[in-house]
Amino acid sequence: CHNGPGWGRKLPHVSFSATHSPWFSSGFPRRRVRKLAATSFQKSGAAVDDTSLKSRTLESPIFESSDFSPGTLFVVEQLQEQGFDAYVVGGAVRDLLIGKHPKDFDVATNATPEQIKQCFRNARIIGRRFQIVHVRVGREIIEVTTFRRGHEEERSEQDARASQSGRLLRDNVYGSLEEDAKRRDLTINALYYDTSSHQLIDQLGGQADVLGRVIRVIGEPAERYREDPVRMLRVVRFASRLQFDLQSDTELAIASVRTLLRDIPPARLFDEWLKLFMNGFSAPTFKLLRRYGLLDPLMGEAVSCVRKGEPALDLQQLALANTDRRVAEERPVTPAFLLAALYW
Repeated sequence: CHNGPGWGRKLPHVSFSATHSPWFSSGFPRRRVRKLAATSFQKSGAAVDDTSLKSRTLESPIFESSDFSPGTLFVVEQLQEQGFDAYVVGGAVRDLLIGKHPKDFDVATNATPEQIKQCFRNARIIGRRFQIVHVRVGREIIEVTTFRRGHEEERSEQDARASQSGRLLRDNVYGSLEEDAKRRDLTINALYYDTSSHQLIDQLGGQADVLGRVIRVIGEPAERYREDPVRMLRVVRFASRLQFDLQSDTELAIASVRTLLRDIPPARLFDEWLKLFMNGFSAPTFKLLRRYGLLDPLMGEAVSCVRKGEPALDLQQLALANTDRRVAEERPVTPAFLLAALYW
């Protein structure tokens, strides 16, 4: 089987109407880094009440400036020169820790979106539920977010709302770095790096989980899944892509709340589907989705009810393997082919 000409790997945004589908109702490679016999850095002057935010005593890697894109270094430096705190955050730091070169870089800061925009000539605020700023530096677009606090904190109805099921509908309440770390989804994504002082800020044990190859939800997993059910798909996606194991509480909580995925808007579900199946690791992702019962709320019984040994499952697995191979070979892939095979 083959994918045909397709759209190529950079896929356009596509949204479906609600009537179309059941959807819509082992060590790491070595890297050239220098090591400090230092403890993880904790931002001074900030009160930290939660004992889980105590600094860890692992070695803190100092990456080289060449590990970061020129645009990223410029954005961090410019914000810091204007008196704001600014750090490279999340997946880029995680990928550098495991020896991979990040595809993109995100920056977190205590500047508000309006203040960020004033610092750069080519910047625009996007989003409503979660406002971010896109800063264009040459051909790069750097995503800059403001520190936010978790939804359990006191906040105004105008800035934060939640549905009756607990799902966040809007999340624009700003906070400190410590609060921002706690509200992130996974410990491995709650890593901050100051490219000026070359200090790693790890207050939730993310570095240890990266080294231990563990996916761990921050906070109480079932509650975090209720806030945003898409987190369950993200957990599966990172576990498949990184070949990490799910921490026990993170894994067990999925069964009790997985049906909440049916409340997610169709367009957002499809965007998540593209991330799950069009990035070169669709076969292991499919297996984990089946294991945790997430295929049914994501794609419906037509896909999830196929049993082991049936010809339809063989076709699905062949199509998934073929798609992953084409992505690895940098050949074009198309959702239409894979969707047709999965719904055959």
